[in-house]
Amino acid sequence: MTPDRAARGLLCIWTDIDPAHEADFNRWYDREHMQERVAIPGFQSARRFAAVGPCPRPYLALYFTDSLDVFTSGPYTRAFANQTPWSLENFKRMRGTQRRVGALTLEAGEGEGGSLAAFVLPAAVVADAQALAGVEAGLRQAVSQDAIVRSALLRTDPELSKPLTADAVPPPADALVMLEGSRPQACLDLATALAAEHGVAAGEVYLFQSLWRLGA
Repeated sequence: MTPDRAARGLLCIWTDIDPAHEADFNRWYDREHMQERVAIPGFQSARRFAAVGPCPRPYLALYFTDSLDVFTSGPYTRAFANQTPWSLENFKRMRGTQRRVGALTLEAGEGEGGSLAAFVLPAAVVADAQALAGVEAGLRQAVSQDAIVRSALLRTDPELSKPLTADAVPPPADALVMLEGSRPQACLDLATALAAEHGVAAGEVYLFQSLWRLGA
């Protein structure tokens, strides 16, 4: 994929955590990690979510940047290479982590929703121009539906998405589809319908509630 340098960048961390260390994990995110990342030049904001209902990775963190170039900048490279002791400890405790860095090639709607539904669009669909155009059209249309306020498509850049945790698997050139809104069920229903159009099972669509947001 050729990065869209005009698009905003996004770092997505989607993970599980050992329940024995969950309290410390949340404390770390709330008291150090988001603040540390948002302080890096080029970072705009950070958001945290927790899954509603069963999910193999119940925590989702999103970090928005001016562009993809931020992830190859000096300040980010230094932060990436010099993690804090608290960060290193929590990275060891995270399980099944999916780390995606890429361009937000589509953003539609306004504001941010209290609920977010998400699913992974397979690399084969992303590589099919006609299929991808259908996904994008569906996301643009989605924000006209009741209770849906925002939609977005993150196209994964595998080279930038190197994993941090020992058991993490480098992602393919897939994409993350996100729908946000004011009513959880509306987000989930619409995301599930869109996913089905592209061969993604209903059980692979997940609903999250917003925990908090930090701006630069």
